[in-house]
Amino acid sequence: MLSEYGNAVLRLAYSYLHNTDDAEEVLQDTLVQFLRTSPALNAKEHEKAWLLHVAANLSKNRIKYNAIRQTDELMEELVAENRDDLSFVWEAVKTLPDNYREVVHLFYYEGYPTAQIAKILGMKETTVRSNLSRGREKLKTVLKEAYDFE
Repeated sequence: MLSEYGNAVLRLAYSYLHNTDDAEEVLQDTLVQFLRTSPALNAKEHEKAWLLHVAANLSKNRIKYNAIRQTDELMEELVAENRDDLSFVWEAVKTLPDNYREVVHLFYYEGYPTAQIAKILGMKETTVRSNLSRGREKLKTVLKEAYDFE
């Protein structure tokens, strides 16, 4: 399947993402999805269409995921400051309300994606993303007050 449709799926993913690494991940995820679901397809052309459809959806999801990751202004500020000891950030995280603190900790400290956090906490992924966004805003406010970040 990889030798038959791999290039077509990879090209489609690259056309969305403009990044080879992300496109290769989408190709891999598409093949895993095919193996996981084992769809009953009538013909070879349906097989290719299914793979391209899934790859397109995964690429769109990756675009959203990358956009969320890139909008993290807090991390950009911390990197710009070149602070090696970020313990003050985790102290500020501890002051957040529980629902924000959990998602911020799991996302940044443990490195879980939002989909996995949703499963861990038993909530919708959109709720996790909302809590993460609101947690970032509250954290920014706390850090501005305590550490005079702009």
